Amino acid sequence: MHLQREQEFVSQYHFDARNFEWEKENGTPETKVDVNFQLVKRDAENQTTSLIVILTFMIVFENFVISGTISQANHIHGRLVQEPSEFDHEEVEELARPCLTMLNRLTYEVTEIALDLPGINLEF
Repeated sequence: MHLQREQEFVSQYHFDARNFEWEKENGTPETKVDVNFQLVKRDAENQTTSLIVILTFMIVFENFVISGTISQANHIHGRLVQEPSEFDHEEVEELARPCLTMLNRLTYEVTEIALDLPGINLEF
C-alpha cells in the first residue's frame, strides 16, 4: 500500500483525575480504543483513495483517565477502496500507527508533567 499521509490532528486530548464518588453513582469508566475510517474521495482516473483515520480513545488508569480523538488524512495511491471493511488487519494497523504513536507520545509527556514521575508508555 503506497500511502501519502498528512499531519496528525489532535482534536481532543483529556487528562482527568478519576472521581470515585461520581463513579459510585454512574459506573466505572472502561478502557476503549477505536479506529474508524471515513472515506473522503475515490479518484478512479488517478487510482487514489483518500480517507481519514479517526482514533477515539478512553484509557482508564488507577487514578486518572485519558480520552480524546486524533485523526489523520491518508491518500492511498494505486488502489480504489469502496468500503473500509476491505482493509485487512495489517493494513488497519499501518493506517492507524501514526495516530497511535501520537497518542503514546502525548500520554508520555502529559503523565510525566502531571505526575512528576517518568511518563507512562502505552503498548499497542
